Amino acid sequence: MTTTYTIDANGKVFGRVASVAAKALMGKNLPDYVANKVADVSVSIINASKTKMSERRTSETLHERYSGQPGGFRVSTNAKILEKKGWNGLYELAVFGMLPSNKLRPLIMKHLTIKD
Repeated sequence: MTTTYTIDANGKVFGRVASVAAKALMGKNLPDYVANKVADVSVSIINASKTKMSERRTSETLHERYSGQPGGFRVSTNAKILEKKGWNGLYELAVFGMLPSNKLRPLIMKHLTIKD
């Protein structure tokens, strides 16, 4: 029995929506929550492109990546990510960062769908 959550992001703040999605994906709001199991939950975020985000948040928030090679440090802003990957990529990055960093994270991320 899969529990399905639909989050309408129309007019809501970006981080709040991502936080609610991450908690639901982990199954923290279910009575049978267990930290070492993937919850039987699917979360879909609709109207992702109508999310509220201030100009300052768009231009000043930095996301860092490092390839491990000399000169492999890359920094991108929310504006660059929105240009390249759209709201789907930005929501995936935010929710991915809010989940625990263990072997279950990629499995949990498969239960997230984002629609514009």
